[in-house]
Amino acid sequence: MKQSYVYILKCSDDTYYTGITSNLTNRISEHKNGKHIESYTYTRRPIKLVFYAGFTDINLAIQTEKQIKKWSRAKKEALINNEFDKLSNLAKKSFNK
Repeated sequence: MKQSYVYILKCSDDTYYTGITSNLTNRISEHKNGKHIESYTYTRRPIKLVFYAGFTDINLAIQTEKQIKKWSRAKKEALINNEFDKLSNLAKKSFNK
């Protein structure tokens, strides 16, 4: 089975970019070198790879990428920092008035 990767990059403007690829080394190189001028990361270089996870099921990888893209910055940083116990609490929203 072909391996797929979901990855998170930290950009020079302190934002995060989440993507998916089947060739992590090549895709990170493309981001760093600005291969795609229309890419979110093009004007936010240099970038740093801060997280990646491998998947053998492309559908699960796509689902995971979409899920992470919806996460708050705090939740992404918990994932990046391997603070998995914080993930469920960061999913809860406070509706204080």
